[in-house]
Amino acid sequence: MPFTTVCGRRLEYEHIEVVGRRRPTLVFLHEGLGSVAMWRDFPGRLAHATNCDALVYSRHGYGQSDALVGPRAVRYMHDEALVALPELLDGLRVERPILVGHSDGASIALIHAGGSGSGLAVTGLVLMAPHVRVEDISVASIAAAKVAYATTDLRTRLARYHADVDSAFRGWNDIWLDPDFRAWSIEEYLPRVSCPVLAIQGADDEYGTLDQLARIGRGIPVAELVALSDCRHSPHRDQAEAVIEVVTRFVDRITA
Repeated sequence: MPFTTVCGRRLEYEHIEVVGRRRPTLVFLHEGLGSVAMWRDFPGRLAHATNCDALVYSRHGYGQSDALVGPRAVRYMHDEALVALPELLDGLRVERPILVGHSDGASIALIHAGGSGSGLAVTGLVLMAPHVRVEDISVASIAAAKVAYATTDLRTRLARYHADVDSAFRGWNDIWLDPDFRAWSIEEYLPRVSCPVLAIQGADDEYGTLDQLARIGRGIPVAELVALSDCRHSPHRDQAEAVIEVVTRFVDRITA
C-alpha cells in the first residue's frame, strides 16, 4: 500500500485505475471508524461500474496511516475538509473529483464542497448516511458502541483494520460523546454547495434519522435524495447493488 504525506502526517492510500474514457476520479471518504481496508471491494466495484478511476485513503488516525497523538477537536471534520483534503488532492494531482463519502466522510464532503471556494473544484458529491447535525439517536448509538468496545469482540474485529485500534476508536467515540459536540452543525454549508449532490440513507439507520436527508433537501433543493428500505448505517454494505445502480446513473448524468 503506498503512502503520501498530508499536513506532515503519513497517510495510506490506494489508487484504482479503470480503463475507459476520461472521467472524474471517485475519491472515497470513509466513516468515523473506517479505513481503506474497511471499504472492502466496494470502491473497485463502483469504479468499474462508473468507468471512473478511484482514490481510497485512510485519514489521519485510521488504518495504517499515522495514529492520533491527542484527542480530536469539535471542528475535526472542518479541518479534514478545508485543510487536509485539499492538500491530499493537490499532492496526488486529482482534479474535479466526485467525492464519495460515508457518515463522517459524507459530512467532510459537504464541508469541502460548501467551503470557501473549494466547491468549484468538485464535480459532484455522493453522500451515504450523511450527518449535518447531531441527533439523540446518534449519541445513543455511539454511547452503545463505547460499551460494546469494552465488553464484546468489537475491539478485536476493528483491530483487523487499524494499526492503533484504541486511538482510532477513542478519536471518534470521545469527540462525538463530548457535550461540546452536541451543538455541532454544518447546515450553514449546504446553500453554498454548487455541484450536483446525491444523498443516500438507510431507512433503518441506527446513527441518524431521515431528518438528515430532509435538511439536505431544504439546504440544497436540487439534491437527489434516496431513502433505502431494509438498510442501516452502511448503504454500500446493506444495499450494495442498489447503491451502485443509483450512483452509476448519477455519475453518468453529471458527466454527460
